[in-house]
Amino acid sequence: MISLKGTAANAVGQGAGDGAGKNRGEAVTISIDARRAVGRTGLELPVFGFGSAHLGELYGPVDEPVARATLEAAWDAGVRYYDTAPWYGRGLSEHRVGGFLRTIPRSEFRISTKVGRTLHRPADPRSFDRGPWVGGLNFEVKFDYSYDGIMRSYEQALQRLALDTVDALVIHDLDAAYHVPDAYAAHRRDLAGAGMKALEELKAAGDIGAYGMGINTNEAFETVAPEVDLDFLLVAMPYTLLDQDSLHRGMADCLKRGVSVIIGAPYASGILATGAGEKASYGYAAAPPEVQEKARRLQEIALAHKMPLQAAALQFPLAHPAVASIIPGAARPQEVVQNVAHMGTPVPPAFWEDLKDQGLLAADAPVPGDAG
Repeated sequence: MISLKGTAANAVGQGAGDGAGKNRGEAVTISIDARRAVGRTGLELPVFGFGSAHLGELYGPVDEPVARATLEAAWDAGVRYYDTAPWYGRGLSEHRVGGFLRTIPRSEFRISTKVGRTLHRPADPRSFDRGPWVGGLNFEVKFDYSYDGIMRSYEQALQRLALDTVDALVIHDLDAAYHVPDAYAAHRRDLAGAGMKALEELKAAGDIGAYGMGINTNEAFETVAPEVDLDFLLVAMPYTLLDQDSLHRGMADCLKRGVSVIIGAPYASGILATGAGEKASYGYAAAPPEVQEKARRLQEIALAHKMPLQAAALQFPLAHPAVASIIPGAARPQEVVQNVAHMGTPVPPAFWEDLKDQGLLAADAPVPGDAG
């Protein structure tokens, strides 16, 4: 049996501004309209954005009308920051996101996309394997982190988006898991030697407001990201309600360096949204037994506090002072609507205390309501 500090019924309150707590003991909520600065740049991003990997048909087909309706639902709910990538559906996500946003005045939204891959017609389109995407488009990808590669990736992305500017660029998947060792070393040299110059030139010219790097592992967090000067990191897995191993490592280093963090997978790629179960995903793969068990325990405490675990999963990362934004994904209109609702759901302080008491959350992890 789990001992609980209290329930949602006796912890009522709401913080001001973007939800930074003003009174210890009060539940706070976070306005999706709030904006936070990205590193030391002039760019500010909404604290809540839309991650569009699902629109590239990662886990299943998404019909065109459904993709459009999902983007419309996000806009109608107040979402003003969108993240995409050439890799998502091999160009499909950028086409869909840009096809929607190009109809809206450019000053009304923020958008980021990624560089490091260029797309090309495959030698034999009829036999081409689009994996790991369930759907997507028939384009081969080539990794290229050189000056020319970064510029070509950027220019291709603008064409797919049908936009003439993006607000931020993200160096994508410069991670050992995506490359054979020799190529991995060469890509890192290309980036440090010339690729960064391309990003610096685009920023100096005002073509982008900031640039960062996407990372999926603590290893990349600690070894690859510090090799170059960045405005932000897009962190997909190492800092979530399920895992705070990076708290005193990569996240602490970001604070020290003045580098912001965008949390790319606040649901840990699925399990914190769906709950434990046979089809639960963690780290973009089947969730292992120990993760399933921890998710069940988190869910049990959330239910005892009469609140959705999804609300805690979304709001938790934003309590960290390095975090500028979170970008949960969605493949259906109702998923966006639910995510926005979860951002407005008060999470009682007793919930966070129970997680720490049960050893389910790092004892010194920042939580909503901590800041004074």
